[in-house]
Amino acid sequence: MARAFEDNGLVKTLGRAAIAQTQLKPSDASRAGVLRRVLVVEDDIDSARSLTWILRDLGHDVDYAINGYVAVDMAAKLRPEFVFLDLALPGMNGFEVCRRLRRLPGFEDTRIIAVTAYSQDEYRKRASDAGCDGYILKPLDPTALGELLA
Repeated sequence: MARAFEDNGLVKTLGRAAIAQTQLKPSDASRAGVLRRVLVVEDDIDSARSLTWILRDLGHDVDYAINGYVAVDMAAKLRPEFVFLDLALPGMNGFEVCRRLRRLPGFEDTRIIAVTAYSQDEYRKRASDAGCDGYILKPLDPTALGELLA
């Protein structure tokens, strides 16, 4: 089932140096005790750890997978509310990971957000057709991530 999504202002960029210097504050959701269960799927270990660190610093419960096969396995066990999914994974790409997650029982309401450096409309359409709920560009803005999870 295709999911339509639009650029709702979450596509922002912030360089690595700026991320390292940013003082993160817990989102309103985490301050109110609404913590999200999040799975980060990213094959670049530094990027996976950085995003995991940012989301944990915002107060969320986060795990990461470094390939699509592990991601599907972990998601089935962890039942995340949000999945931040790199589309350019080796082996099983992010489009296929999303399709497989959507076929799992109970994943109808899981928010799957495509995370990529590709800004072309073709990739947005493919992500939507695969079942992604949103699309954000790398490098990621920590403030926008907090707003998304709130």
